[in-house]
Amino acid sequence: MSFVTPQFISQIPSVDRNVADAQPYGVVQVDDQGVIKLYNKWESELAGVPISTAEGSNFFTQVAACTNNRLVYGKFKDGVARNDLDTEFNYTFTYKMNPTNVRIRMLRHAPSGSNWVFVNRRDA
Repeated sequence: MSFVTPQFISQIPSVDRNVADAQPYGVVQVDDQGVIKLYNKWESELAGVPISTAEGSNFFTQVAACTNNRLVYGKFKDGVARNDLDTEFNYTFTYKMNPTNVRIRMLRHAPSGSNWVFVNRRDA
């Protein structure tokens, strides 16, 4: 079972900063190229990247450069190209932080054409 609830997924078309900040995990909305449109407080605190720095930057190459690989960015690009992305997996963030074990869910909400990266810390 995913840490991102079906209830939250159903709200995606109307998710704003307040809704995103209320979640107990990272919520990052990115465009088809990976540029961050929305970066919530939880993710900002985990990564140590201010929201003002993250938004407008590329998630995969500038904010979380350790995800610029086939496992993460490759899955993202493939899913966007197919207009079908919903994958969840364990990962370890290493960029600008101590190695941090996380669970990542990437989702494309096809009706709205929006892309989402959700991040939850997992026990080592």
